[in-house]
Amino acid sequence: MSDSVPGVPGVPGVPAVPARSSLFDALVAAGPVASQVGDEAWVRAMLDVESALAAAQADAGLLAWEHARSIAEACRDHGAFDVTQLRAGVGGAGDPAAPLVRALSERVGGEAARFVHRGATGQDVVDSAAMLVAARAREPLLADVEHCTDALAALARAHVGSMQVGRTLAQHAPPVTFGLTAAGWLTALDAAADRVRALRFPVQLGGAVGTLASFGEYGPDVVTSLAARLGLAEPVLPWHTDRTPVVDLAAALGGLAAAVSAVAASIVVLAQTDVAELHEEGPPGSGGASTMPPARNPLAAVSARACGKQAPGLVADLLAAAEQENQRAAGAWHAEWWPLIQLWRVCGSAVHWLRESLRRLRVDEVRMRENLDAHGGLVLDDDPAVTTHLSRERIQGLLDPVEYLGSASVFVERALTAYGRSRRER
Repeated sequence: MSDSVPGVPGVPGVPAVPARSSLFDALVAAGPVASQVGDEAWVRAMLDVESALAAAQADAGLLAWEHARSIAEACRDHGAFDVTQLRAGVGGAGDPAAPLVRALSERVGGEAARFVHRGATGQDVVDSAAMLVAARAREPLLADVEHCTDALAALARAHVGSMQVGRTLAQHAPPVTFGLTAAGWLTALDAAADRVRALRFPVQLGGAVGTLASFGEYGPDVVTSLAARLGLAEPVLPWHTDRTPVVDLAAALGGLAAAVSAVAASIVVLAQTDVAELHEEGPPGSGGASTMPPARNPLAAVSARACGKQAPGLVADLLAAAEQENQRAAGAWHAEWWPLIQLWRVCGSAVHWLRESLRRLRVDEVRMRENLDAHGGLVLDDDPAVTTHLSRERIQGLLDPVEYLGSASVFVERALTAYGRSRRER
């Protein structure tokens, strides 16, 4: 398999472009989201924008329906466009829309070809495609999250009374229940998913400088129709240099990745050899280390954490790119594309791996109780004097730590009730 694509046509001296490595995709492109943000998905989205743009102009009476239908027909066959050739043309054009428009115009042919992409700029197509890609990628992402939250709700319900050592600042603390631990994971992950669910994806159409001058008085009508045809929101103004939609998306995906990573980190800690309160029961041969085959590594949780930890840097890249000048930016807009794609990939992979970890997860209640009973000096109260007294009683077998769980069971029930209500309302 070749590791490069041809040099950029028409630009002498531009070398072949190395292809993105796929060696690590089993980790960072796992699950259903990655395919929704790949090259083919972007080409499909851009073609859908071009088709809807022609139809929106026909809606406004600016284009004969005969031509709009010819453009739509050419856009419908996404597979007819060679992604490798399109990729090779991006360097000479500055954005992926330009080589696509050229290929589409050739495919449409005749009089209708003159109306391909009319009135729009490359940024209109790429930004609208980015929002379409986001809308399409969100569905499998949230479906995977829902599998995770359902699993966490089941764990919280099943272990509402399972005693566990509380741990704060990496030290043993008053007892909790594993049900409360799982309920905490549940509420954090569900809240992060709600922020992704609430995102608004606006269409982009402003022309060269955001005035849609080529459409005359019909510009706003074309925007309204385009948004409706694509199932995207209609913005108040074109947002060429107002990158709020991208910033909001980055923040929501980053927050979800952080929530996933936090759950995965806790699973990793609770599965370590000297704690052993959890373990992943993976398929035969999984979980072993190259130098220690018998090891029971929580590989799915480790993978979830590895993917989630990549999100903050990508979010920072998108925030840095959000400062864009004048009517259309030089460079900052272009800087968004790769980190946005990567953020979708690692966030989707993190959720996928957490789902797999929770599917494999086994809870050892006996070990939890052993860890609880193994520490006669367990902190049971904020007051050292009280703790000393209670610890002495504990050593003498006079103390039942159930008395020191406070409202743990109440909080678990509240979390489950809130989650059940949220699930019914969706």
